[in-house]
Amino acid sequence: MKRIAIFPGSFDPITKGHENILRRALPLFDEIIIAVGKNSSKDNYFPLEQRVAWLKQVFANEPKVKIEAYTGLTINFCKKMNASYILRGLRTSADFEFEKAIAQNNKVMADEIETIFILPVPELSAINSTIVRDIIRNGGDASPFVPSGIDVKSKS
Repeated sequence: MKRIAIFPGSFDPITKGHENILRRALPLFDEIIIAVGKNSSKDNYFPLEQRVAWLKQVFANEPKVKIEAYTGLTINFCKKMNASYILRGLRTSADFEFEKAIAQNNKVMADEIETIFILPVPELSAINSTIVRDIIRNGGDASPFVPSGIDVKSKS
C-alpha cells in the first residue's frame, strides 16, 4: 500500500519552516500532498493561486510532492486522496496542544488516519506565516524567512 501523507495549511506565505518539515518528511512517505486550504471564514493575505504557484516553484524538483487546493475537513480530503497520514509541524507547546486536539478528533472521525508530528530544526522554530505577513505588511524584508526564490514583497 502506498504511504500517502497530507500536509495541510494555508501557506500564506510558505516559510522556510514549512519547507524544512516537508523535506525532512520526504523519506518517510511515497507521496506527500501539500493541501492548501481554502477557508471561507479566513481572509488570506496572498491569493490561493499565488500560494499554490509558490509551492509548485519550491518543490518543482520533488516528484513525490503534489500540490492541491481543498475546502472542508482535512480528514475528508485525506479520504478522497487515499492518504493514511496527516503531516503537521510543531513549533511550540501551544502548537502541540492545538494540534493534539485536532488529531484526537480526527482519530475519532477516521481511525485509519494517523497524524505525524515533526519538530522544526531549532533555527526555524520561531518562524511562522503570521509574523512573516506582518513583516511584509510593514515594508520589512521577509526574504530570510521564506524559501529561496520566493518574492513576497507584494501580493502579485
